[in-house]
Amino acid sequence: MIYFDNAATSWPKPEAVYKEVGKVLRNCGNPGRGGHKLSLESGRVIFEARQEICSMFNIKNFLRVVFTSNTTEALNIALKGILKEGDHVITSSMEHNSMIRPLMALKDKGVEVTLVQGDIEGKIDPEDIKKSIKKNTKMIAITHASNVTGTIMPVEEIGNIAREMNLIFLVDAAQTAGVLPIDVEKYNIDLLAFAGHKGLYGPQGTGGLYVREGLEVFPLKEGGTGSKSESIYQPDLMPDKLESGTPNTPGIAGLKEGVRFIKSVGIDAVYRHEKKLTQMLIDGLKEIKGIKIYGPHKIEDRVGVVSITLEDRDVGEISYILDRNFDIATRAGLHCAAVAHSTIGTIKSGTLRFGIGYFNTEDEVQKVIKAMEMISQNTL
Repeated sequence: MIYFDNAATSWPKPEAVYKEVGKVLRNCGNPGRGGHKLSLESGRVIFEARQEICSMFNIKNFLRVVFTSNTTEALNIALKGILKEGDHVITSSMEHNSMIRPLMALKDKGVEVTLVQGDIEGKIDPEDIKKSIKKNTKMIAITHASNVTGTIMPVEEIGNIAREMNLIFLVDAAQTAGVLPIDVEKYNIDLLAFAGHKGLYGPQGTGGLYVREGLEVFPLKEGGTGSKSESIYQPDLMPDKLESGTPNTPGIAGLKEGVRFIKSVGIDAVYRHEKKLTQMLIDGLKEIKGIKIYGPHKIEDRVGVVSITLEDRDVGEISYILDRNFDIATRAGLHCAAVAHSTIGTIKSGTLRFGIGYFNTEDEVQKVIKAMEMISQNTL
């Protein structure tokens, strides 16, 4: 399989991830729910995973890292745990449904939502963010990079605006965690939602939320935490406050090893490799008649996500042919991001998306280009 669907989930995983998941399944119990060796070993694994996440994002206090099942859950906790009736939140037209849908649910409950319009490349102007601020604005919530066009958003500039105006800054790092350097202090990030199963190379069912110290977030759910069991009320201490129920210890263990892999390779090396392959893919696809490429023209302005259309061909059909005839995995459609597709003009057709990862090779890129040449010539 030639796998170019890393924007959905990364594959393959580093060997250490597979080994650690199996090891924990065989040797660990329920963390924080007992004093026996298996329970204590699970607690150690989760503690180490928090530390690895902290080192990845320059988080000072490991207690501010909350593990979730994915970025969607992290965003729901961040948005619904803070925004109330009468509040105003600013977001963009390039967001994934994991941001848009919770915001629309909150809008129905009296939260005011402003979508700042991106341009045809999916770029957001920080000045448009600033112009949208009102007296009741409480939060700016923005993706770090689009899952449709790969466009990297100016989070540092937006973070500076948020700090200057005393607003909460939420960043969706689903497409950038493990690919681009992220410093929550430098970027003034108050809330960082991240996927464990994409650029961090952990298993599916993993993700997390960083919450800046001093920021109160109400839990999305209540229940067992393994702490303060004498109380019938949810504990107020972090991260237990936002982590009810038995955690996905095997998944978190795999995520820990995924982060360690990224650190061993070097995040700059990961980005350089993905950027090189992205440029190769774009350069090759540009030469094929009928193909339109979406997103920024400058390679420095995008991560390894390349969306295209081919004149007079259904993108779903092309994805099917790539899979059936060439054993190439892609994703076609609207990618759970209808507002982003409306922004770039592909809401009716959708796009064919190539998601590039660290384990992809130059040879695989060349095979994709050759396959698309054959498809464009209507030989398949």
